[in-house]
Amino acid sequence: MAEGSESSATEDGLERGRYFFCGIGGSGMLPLAQILHGLGDKVAGSDRSYDQGRTPDKFAWLKQNGFELFPQDGSGITSPDQVLIASAAIEDSVPEVAKARELGCERLTRAELLSELFNASGYSFAVAGTSGKSTVTGMLGWILQHEDHDPTIMNGAVMKNFTSPDNPFASAKVGSPNLFVSEVDESDGSIALYRPTVGVLLNVSLDHKSMEELRVLFGDYLKVSGCAVVNADNHEALALAEDCDPVVTFSAKSEDADIAVSQDTIEAGPLSISAAVMDNRDHSVWPLILPMPGMHNLSNALAAIAAASAAGIEVSRAVYALRTFAGLGRRFDVVGTTTNDITVIDDFGHNPEKCAATLRTLKASPGRVIAFFQPHGYGPLRQMGHELAETFVKELGPEDITIMCDPVYFGGTVDRSEGTERIIAMINEFGGKAEHLALRDDCGERILALAQPGDRIVIMGARDDTLSVFAKSIFDRLS
Repeated sequence: MAEGSESSATEDGLERGRYFFCGIGGSGMLPLAQILHGLGDKVAGSDRSYDQGRTPDKFAWLKQNGFELFPQDGSGITSPDQVLIASAAIEDSVPEVAKARELGCERLTRAELLSELFNASGYSFAVAGTSGKSTVTGMLGWILQHEDHDPTIMNGAVMKNFTSPDNPFASAKVGSPNLFVSEVDESDGSIALYRPTVGVLLNVSLDHKSMEELRVLFGDYLKVSGCAVVNADNHEALALAEDCDPVVTFSAKSEDADIAVSQDTIEAGPLSISAAVMDNRDHSVWPLILPMPGMHNLSNALAAIAAASAAGIEVSRAVYALRTFAGLGRRFDVVGTTTNDITVIDDFGHNPEKCAATLRTLKASPGRVIAFFQPHGYGPLRQMGHELAETFVKELGPEDITIMCDPVYFGGTVDRSEGTERIIAMINEFGGKAEHLALRDDCGERILALAQPGDRIVIMGARDDTLSVFAKSIFDRLS
């Protein structure tokens, strides 16, 4: 393929040329760029974080592996034959968008391009829901890989089973283009673009859209899935599956679903959980030992097992594969434990359900919790601030403390009139204990001053890779 202008028809029938990603380092953009690059496409991009010197290791790795990087000043857009990949929310004033429009370049959203690849595959798994998508996608991908099916996997988090010294940023795996596993997003409505062979629905709860909008989006998604795999513990999800056929249900709380667990066999530890998995379709029982904690992760494992079984993989094989599931980056990711027993955890929790699952897992073991939360934007804070405040109050005890900085902001014209102070006031008003420090570095100093032996410090938030650096810096200083 000639650089910059030519395109060619590939075996899957899609026309490919030179793709330019605006925000190439983002959690949604990077894995898609990796997949296209792995399929032989010419991929370039820009990113605000690259210009600002944030996460330099990631961008150095991209350069070393053949991705061409440009400043976010429009200089990377030079030919009308380029295809600009940019979020629908990216403003027209962004130089790449303006230059692409001037040259007449085709523009696609991440979801539009991903859904083309996904729908063109011969067999596809989609994982949807308000929370748990990345973990289940990683689990399902690992089951398929363990069974030698060589899937292509598109994820929003680094999958530790697929990382290596050559690729520490494995949020994607390039395998057969005919077998595709991907999480699919409802927040921008793009879930409507996908036509999965197996469609998984984990849960339906408040996040970026109203419940009424979510019911329509998730309901339509299940209707176009060849087989629906649905969480019977979530009444909203289960209700949407009433008119679907075939359906495979799973449950971590009841023994009546197709894939369930024997309730008296559940053993939860601080870093793992185990249970006897029942396949009620053939009345078989298999021991699951999952090397990650929390009832929510037990539910995630059952979702992956159910989805694999819908494709003909024996439950016994899926259960066995998950014994070696290594987890995902920033999903209850234990940074380390100091010699005086202070544990630091890096976590992606950013909406009420995700935060609740993480905090609930922490509170299942003894010790005080210091919960740091960086809101992932001013808009989401307005949308779900009240529910987030209720979550921190409900899940944490009187000895625990919540610390928050201002929402993450990388520029743009977003309304910043309503900030973190509102949610902090609600937590304290509802009976919790919370503090607001505008700057994240000041929050770090406060956490260090508060930390005592036996504490668990959890760093939560989304849309900002430097949170992992922040978590490690706290652990290093405590050590």
